[in-house]
Amino acid sequence: MAQSCCGKTEFTGLDPAYKRILWVIILINGVMFGVEMVAGWIAQSQALQADALDFIGDTLSYGISLWAIGKAASVRSNAAIFKGISLLLMSVWVFGSTGYRVFVMSNPEAFTMGAIAIAAFAANLTSVLLLVKYKDGDANVRSVWLCSRNDAIGNLIVLIAASGVWATSSAWPDLIVAGIMAGLFLSSAWQITTQALREKERIKQNVGSCSAS
Repeated sequence: MAQSCCGKTEFTGLDPAYKRILWVIILINGVMFGVEMVAGWIAQSQALQADALDFIGDTLSYGISLWAIGKAASVRSNAAIFKGISLLLMSVWVFGSTGYRVFVMSNPEAFTMGAIAIAAFAANLTSVLLLVKYKDGDANVRSVWLCSRNDAIGNLIVLIAASGVWATSSAWPDLIVAGIMAGLFLSSAWQITTQALREKERIKQNVGSCSAS
C-alpha cells in the first residue's frame, strides 16, 4: 500500500478495495460525460459542456491512475504530470470557448441545466464519499481525489448558474461559472504537477542517499 526508501511513506494505491472503487468511479464518470454533453448541447449551456469535459477528463485520468498503480515511483509521477498537463489544456479550452460564447451569446435553458447538474452532483458526491478514505497519498492518488472534489464543487456552481440564468434571463451566469470551472482545472493542474515534480526530485535524492548508504 505504501512505498518508501530512506524517506516518507505514502499510500500508492496498492489496495484491492481502492482499485475496485476506481473502476466504479470510471463507470460513473463515463456515463455522466455522455449525459452532460448531450444535455449541454440541447440546453446551449457552456457550464454543462465544461462539466461534461471534466467528466471525460476524469474518466481518462482515473484509467491512467489505475494503470499506474504498482508501477515504479517515477512512472507514477510521470502519469501525474501527464494528468496535470491534460487539466491545463482543459482549462485553456474552457477559457477559449467561453470567451467565444461572450460574443455569440444565446441564453441557456435553465431547467435542463439545473436538472442535469443535480444528477451530476449526486454522481460526483458518490465518488467523493467513496474516495474520502484515500484522499492523501502520492501524486497519482492525490490527483484522483482532487478531480472528484472539483467535480462536486463544479456541479454546485452549475446549479447556482442555472438559478442565475433563470432569475436574470441572461447567459452571463452560465459563462461566469464556466470560467470558474476553468480556474478549478488550472488550480488542480498546478497542484498535481508541482507535487509530481517534488516526488521526482525526492526519488532522485532517495536513490542517491540509499546508494551511498
